[in-house]
Amino acid sequence: MSQKKETKGKNLEKAEKKQFIYEKLKEQQSEAKVIRRVVFMAAVVFILLAAAVAGGGYYYINQALKPVDENSKKQIVVKIPIGSSVSGIGQILEENGVIRDSRVFKYYVKFKNESGFMAGDYKMNPSMTLPEVITSLKTGKVMQEVAVRITIPEGKQLTQIAAIIAEKTNQETGEVFEKLNDKNFLKSLMAKYPDLLTEDILNKQIKYPLEGYLFPATYPFYTEDPTVEEIVAAMLDQTRKVVGQYKGQSESKDMSIHKLLTMASLIEEEATEKVDRDKIASVFYNRMDIGMPLQTDPTVLYALGEHKDRVYYKDLEVDSPYNTYKNTGLPPGPIANAGKMSIEAALAPANTESLYFLATPDGDVLFSKTLEEHNRLKEEHITSNN
Repeated sequence: MSQKKETKGKNLEKAEKKQFIYEKLKEQQSEAKVIRRVVFMAAVVFILLAAAVAGGGYYYINQALKPVDENSKKQIVVKIPIGSSVSGIGQILEENGVIRDSRVFKYYVKFKNESGFMAGDYKMNPSMTLPEVITSLKTGKVMQEVAVRITIPEGKQLTQIAAIIAEKTNQETGEVFEKLNDKNFLKSLMAKYPDLLTEDILNKQIKYPLEGYLFPATYPFYTEDPTVEEIVAAMLDQTRKVVGQYKGQSESKDMSIHKLLTMASLIEEEATEKVDRDKIASVFYNRMDIGMPLQTDPTVLYALGEHKDRVYYKDLEVDSPYNTYKNTGLPPGPIANAGKMSIEAALAPANTESLYFLATPDGDVLFSKTLEEHNRLKEEHITSNN
């Protein structure tokens, strides 16, 4: 009997041990689940925080690379002492309100491998970009007054731009114009601006390769006799800067820079101060969509090489790829330079069904869907006034 009790006790003890071990295993499994959940949640939180930090960092750096105030005309005198480090220069520029962040400036300079900054007193302003600030510091343009200002209005053709440059630099118009069309000069510019000046400008049908590429603006120069090379470089820099702002839009429309500037030039030449350029753009695109010639008079005048107040029927017969009465689609290239408003209109035309527009003597532009309506408006506003 005692042996049975002893055996029973042993069995009970084994069962209790098994139960104990089972409970421990169960407890460990439960703890492991909790730990895995905690680790998973921690990983998710870490990833989210990392993404937020990366996104926030990208936004911060992107903002820091922009000018402090693009529209500012305030002139700031910045003193850069001899022996200043890049960090020290950045701090001075930030304290003077020329750049947004000295640390971003420092890393930007290192990334671009820039060096050779010169000490001195500089005239700067909050509208300057980092590349412009760096160029100023490297070239040592200290406390210089503008020697020559060259203003190129919107809607000017290359022949007119050559005349403006010649007048401001005391050169012969013919010599300047010849330089602007020199093959070796053009090739050097294409090498310097490969993203802007493509093989499109060398199309045999194009009259003047740089037509439409010299952006309308006022350009300051700090020497009495800036060269044509310096002047053109400044203009192309501005064109690249402006066009670059619309890179995403032009790519989404599968529109090359050349086509963009060509369409913008047509809009610029047809526009008046009162007109909505996006509506003119709409007319051009609507005509192209149905295979209708653009029939815009400025292209005929460009083909003729003349500036006239009125285009006659005989003029419409000129044999030229620029004659949009005889040829469908865009002409081979721009017929003038275009401002930002016309570039924006070329990228974002109004949503209309208009196929015709008419400029009145008062400067208004009237739009119509049909030729019948267009002729009626022409009779009312043009013929009746002659």
